[in-house]
Amino acid sequence: MDIQAKIEEIVSKIKADPAIAAQFSKEPVKTLEGLIGINLPDDQINALVNGIKAKLTLDQAGDMLGNLKKLF
Repeated sequence: MDIQAKIEEIVSKIKADPAIAAQFSKEPVKTLEGLIGINLPDDQINALVNGIKAKLTLDQAGDMLGNLKKLF
């Protein structure tokens, strides 16, 4: 499994659907397992959850910086 590609795919799904985003923020492991359709070992699923959270945070920070640039 290409982890980086999977993270990108899941981040896109989370960003596109507010219901999935809300569910992910409440129950990230359960949501992720539902999205990928596989029950992974805890260490693997937690690594994916952390990667997705990091990507979402980076994307949000980038969006905020873009909005700040528009002000100037």
